[in-house]
Order: sequence, then C-alpha cells, then structure tokens
Amino acid sequence: MAQNCLKCLKYTMCVVNFLCFICGTAGFGFGVFMMMNSKVSSLIPSLSSLNIANMLFITGIIMTCVSFLGFLGALKENHCLLVTFFILLFILMLVELTAAFLLLLYESKIDSFLQRDLTDSLEKSREPAKAGNLTMSTGDWDIIQTTGCYNKLKAWFEENFLATGAAVIVLCIIEVLGMCFSVTLFCHISQSGLSYKL
Repeated sequence: MAQNCLKCLKYTMCVVNFLCFICGTAGFGFGVFMMMNSKVSSLIPSLSSLNIANMLFITGIIMTCVSFLGFLGALKENHCLLVTFFILLFILMLVELTAAFLLLLYESKIDSFLQRDLTDSLEKSREPAKAGNLTMSTGDWDIIQTTGCYNKLKAWFEENFLATGAAVIVLCIIEVLGMCFSVTLFCHISQSGLSYKL
C-alpha cells in the first residue's frame, strides 16, 4: 500500500512538473516573440530593461529549469536532483514573498516613482515631435494612450489587488506542496537505498 502511494506521488510530481515545464517553455517562447515583434518598448527610462517581454523571458527560463529538475528528479528518483529542486523552490518562494512584502511596504514610493518616471518619459518623447522628428518612443506613447493611461492602469491594479494576492498565495501553496513531495520522495529513496539512481 505504501509503495503504491509513493508511486502515485512520484508520477503526480512528474505530471505536475511536466505541465509547469510546458508553461515555462510557452512563457519563454512568448517572451522571445514579444522581444522580436513588439512595438512597445519600455516607457520607464530608469527601468528600461524591465519590460513585459524580458520578464516573460526570464520567468520562462526559471520555470523551465526548476520544473525540469523536479520532473527528472522524481522520474529517476535521484537524491541530488530532488534536493536541488527543493532548494530552488524554497529560494523562489522566499524571493516572491519578499517582493510582495516590499511592494506592499513601499507602495506609495513605488507609485510616485513610476508616475514621475512616466511623466519624464512622456516629456522627452514630445521634444523630438516638436521638431518634426517622430521617434520610436513617441509611437510607443501613442499606442499606450489608446489603451488608457497611468490612472486607468493604476485603477485596474487596485481592482485586481485581491486576485493578485490570491494568485501569489496559490503559487506559494503549490511551491510548498512541491517541496513536501520532493522531501517525501527523498526520504523514501534514502530508506530504500536507491540514491543516485540513473
């Protein structure tokens, strides 16, 4: 009975990590696609490399690597891979919780920083337009202004604050479950002497 439960745990971990791997690959691919084809560059000069395409690219790579370690560690019942998977999940969870805490703590400062930076960016994009030279930044601002401006974006985030918080909590629960599964499988491998199986 215990053996069947552990097999079920092993294959559940494999399936979940495989699905996460597919999602990570899709995010990575979509990030690359947006880098190549998106006409909207980052409009925040201070954080020019922090745009949606780059964030999708980085998140996709991290998700793909971590889920691959979890999948292979569970499938091969490998000590080293399971421990690495556990440590990476733990670090990711700490980073996510720290980021969420800092965003809540410094919400007003971040808000004023973004508003000031966006205003500066808009002013800089108007300067070449006065001289008759339209830059890429002006085109970016034209696209942004047809989907709303800062106030609408801020209102959208405030309306979806609860959903975002719930998503972070669900993500943390999934990560904790992944860590529990990897520890349980690790303990089973240690007891049965199957460590470093290839």
